[in-house]
Formats: sequence, C-alpha cells, structure tokens
Amino acid sequence: MELKNIFRKSALVMALGLPVFLTSCDKDEDPVSNTITDVVVNNASFSTLEAAVLKASLQTTLSGTGPFTVFAPNDAAFTASGITSATLNSLTPAQVSSILLYHTIPARILAADVPAGPNAKVVTASGDSVFVTKNSSGVFINGIQVSTADVAADNGVIHVIGRVLNPPVGNIVETAVASGLDSLVKAVTRATTAVGGDPTLAGTLSTAKLTVFAPTNAAFTQLLSALSLTDINQIPIGTLLAVLRYHVVGTRAFSSDLANGNLAMLAGGNATINLTNGTGGGPSIQGNGNGGNRSNITATNIVCRNGVVHLIDRVLLP
Repeated sequence: MELKNIFRKSALVMALGLPVFLTSCDKDEDPVSNTITDVVVNNASFSTLEAAVLKASLQTTLSGTGPFTVFAPNDAAFTASGITSATLNSLTPAQVSSILLYHTIPARILAADVPAGPNAKVVTASGDSVFVTKNSSGVFINGIQVSTADVAADNGVIHVIGRVLNPPVGNIVETAVASGLDSLVKAVTRATTAVGGDPTLAGTLSTAKLTVFAPTNAAFTQLLSALSLTDINQIPIGTLLAVLRYHVVGTRAFSSDLANGNLAMLAGGNATINLTNGTGGGPSIQGNGNGGNRSNITATNIVCRNGVVHLIDRVLLP
C-alpha cells in the first residue's frame, strides 16, 4: 500500500473519531500470484517448458482465469523426447503453441477425477484429443505416465509427465508417410492396388480405430534379404497381405495398455509381448513365424487421428 493512501485513510478515520488499527494494512496487501505460468517460471526443472511458453507467447493465457489442466514435460522429458533448445529455435511460435496447447485441457482435472478408461478421450485446448487412463500403475496420457500429479495453481493444476506429447499429423497412413516409413507405405499401397490385393486395406488403416506395429525401412530390408528378394513388389500378394494384417491390433493400444503375454492381432492369431527383454531392457514383440527372433519396439505412442503407431525393427511373421 502506498504511503499517501495510508495517510489518507488514517486522516479519514481520525476525522470520524474512530481508532486507527494499523494492522488492517496487512489485509490490503495483494496475495502472491501462483498461476500455472508462475509455477512453470518458478520451477527450475521447467526451464525448457518456460522457454517454449515464452516463444509461443502463452504466458498471459496460462496466467488467465482458466481453469486449466496442463500435462507438463519437465526438462528431462524434453531431453528424452529429443527436443533441445536448437529444436525449439527451429520451430515457429505457431508450431510451439500448437504443441503446448495439445498439453492443455480447458478444465481442472485432478488425478482422482481422471476416468478409469482405458483411454478416455479428452479434447485439448488445441482442438485435438488426448487419451487418459487411470489404473493401478498410475495416471497416463497417450500412454505416457504422470510422474507427479496435482501440482496446484490458482487457475488450475499441473501434472508432470516424462515425455513430450506430439499432436497427430494425420491418420495412420498419413502418419506413416510423414514418419518416413517408405517401405511400409509401399507395401500397403501394393497390397491395396495389386491384382489379388485388398482394395479396402488403405481405407481401413485410414479410418478404423487401430494400433499398428510399424516396421522400419531397415526391417523391410532385413525381410527381403531373408527371402532372397530385392523388392517389396516381388513378395507374393497373398503373403504380403497376411504379413501386413498381422501387424494390426483392432483397438487403440498405447504402451501403457501392453502387458506380458499374448496380444490378439486383427488378422487372427497372437503375437507375444515382453516388456523387458528387448534391447536395453525395453519392450519387444514376437510373431509366431519369427523363429524365436523378437522385434524390438523402438518407439511408442505415435498418436494418429484414428489410432496409435509403435515402431518395430523386425517384420512380424504370422
């Protein structure tokens, strides 16, 4: 409170013959602000997130009345996601804003209020959807676990997560194209358009709610070598269709939904999931026809508008 206001108030009280209680000044002091922006700025582990908020010019928005729920990646999460300061500098403010708003829900959702799911659909401030789950292992968003829940703010709540969430770039086929999975795209195109193929395959992958374990280009090269072939077009169409369908699960299954044991594939039959026997103790998946050779799941939870993609380093054989 400014001194002139104190003197003015004291003079008025004395003029009315009333006692002066100087302790009343304490009630006039402004409370300390603790908005979501304040929490981010004041937490040393959110330095990269703070830089992103400033680049996107969202500091005023996240200081507004809200309420908001922010699934906030800390610095370790940005590092684990391969996002450095140089990466942020290469993005436009609009691109950074889109990513951050994908982490923001225009409502206050405490951990106790998260639907059990699995994978309850929630619309974010960017207009895209995220999928939240609560189970005995904790709270998950798009398969990413919340490491610290219910960090309170005046205008909402923050849940700290261990990875950056990437907004979907399109459906499963469009995501494969954008991800540089050229061999998979070529295989799907041939299986859809060739004589004896399935003309509905590409459409199904573009519209149905699915999970795809997507082999990398190197995985297809390895398969061709094992078959003594040089081109995907040389694979018999029936074989190609059976193999592609064996990589599809008929629902949305994030990494948090996977468990040790059999996983039913859309084409029929099972693949085998092991969450810890892959390279570096990571997850793996093995086809019935792979002769004991497991495929490492090298990247998980690539969100698509109609499902999710996990990358694998060996083609699954039924």
